[in-house]
Amino acid sequence: MNWSSQAIRDAARQGDFGLIVSRARRDAGVSQSQLGDACGISQSAVSRLEGRGTASYDMTILARAATHLHVPPRLVGLADHTAAHVAENGQHDVHRRNFLAGTAAAITTPALSARHAEPTDTGQAATLRVATTAFRRLDGSTPSRQLSEPVLAHLRLTQTITSDAETPEQRARLAAVGSEAASLAGWLAWDMNDIGSARTWYGAAIKAARTSGDRLLLAYQLGSLAGFEADTGNAAQGLALVRSAHRQLGDAAPAIATAWLGTIEALAHAAAGNRPAAETALAQAVRSTDAVQDEQPPPWPWVFTFTHTKVAATRLTCGARLGLPGWVAASQDAAAVALTTSHEKQRALLTLDLAAAKLATGRLDGAFALAGRALETGARYRSGRIIERVRAVRRSYTSTTPPRVVREFDDRLHGVYL
Repeated sequence: MNWSSQAIRDAARQGDFGLIVSRARRDAGVSQSQLGDACGISQSAVSRLEGRGTASYDMTILARAATHLHVPPRLVGLADHTAAHVAENGQHDVHRRNFLAGTAAAITTPALSARHAEPTDTGQAATLRVATTAFRRLDGSTPSRQLSEPVLAHLRLTQTITSDAETPEQRARLAAVGSEAASLAGWLAWDMNDIGSARTWYGAAIKAARTSGDRLLLAYQLGSLAGFEADTGNAAQGLALVRSAHRQLGDAAPAIATAWLGTIEALAHAAAGNRPAAETALAQAVRSTDAVQDEQPPPWPWVFTFTHTKVAATRLTCGARLGLPGWVAASQDAAAVALTTSHEKQRALLTLDLAAAKLATGRLDGAFALAGRALETGARYRSGRIIERVRAVRRSYTSTTPPRVVREFDDRLHGVYL
């Protein structure tokens, strides 16, 4: 490819980066579908990328395409020394996005992370909550193994102060803070694939939420444990917890709570292999999400609004668990935000769902390219949950004579020790 040709120089100067990608792809003999597999997007998304002209671009996807096609970064508006980092980790990591932006697109990331102290919170409760929030912000850039001990110490302090509270009102307020801290401890244990500890701390979060008397918080913590149980294969337990959460919410449930619980229920049905029930739950989540816009601001413990992107990402995951590549393909574009700009560990898990779907349709190169990207994230953050999911994807492919792409992947996977 002649990168110094007049046509390429003109396109770069005008900002028509899609044209450059298109010409490079054709010159390399790569189809739009093959490029999409390498970048983790659909063929139609590649087509739209190439036809964007001088409009704005998703620089993460653009960088991945340029890296795969060996396009000089400067020709698509990227500095040479940042292009590879953008392609691998997303544009926000180059500028080190803050934690709140990262978790906004993630479905199951604990939604308590950005909550500021309520005006009625004073003294110890407010101070302890600020500490919990600080730990949650660190989760976006710090391995869970490094955060676990400080968070557990913080939780023990919160529990001690709660037990010493002088009035029932103080105890209830402090118990709500303790519920948040215990939920965070459960989240970190889950990421480390310490299933027993995760279940223990989520249980502690539910118990503290009951003490707080906040039914919305209790419903959230029940739903959080339901999501955990569904992810670990305990579909019946997950569904029972979702029903308990709905009972806590009652008929006057905020739309955001109903939408979120709908996605959790869908994941549990998918874990049970029940496609019709999963589809029904997703449809309910869509209807509830339509109504979320009318609720400003979201009621605590929900901080971020619930969007159709999150529902689409849940459908993608359900499709992977049910072995329905069509669901994954149909949801891929709608879930693109979560696949490109969300919390890194959540992005890796979604990428593995996409890899599983590609593997089910025999697209080995795309599947193991995506799995390799998730493997690097899991190793970097020492995430046992991600690494175990990578191994599950690898186990789903069986062959006595695996091709080179699989053998190379195996070499990388076998070298990962957490």
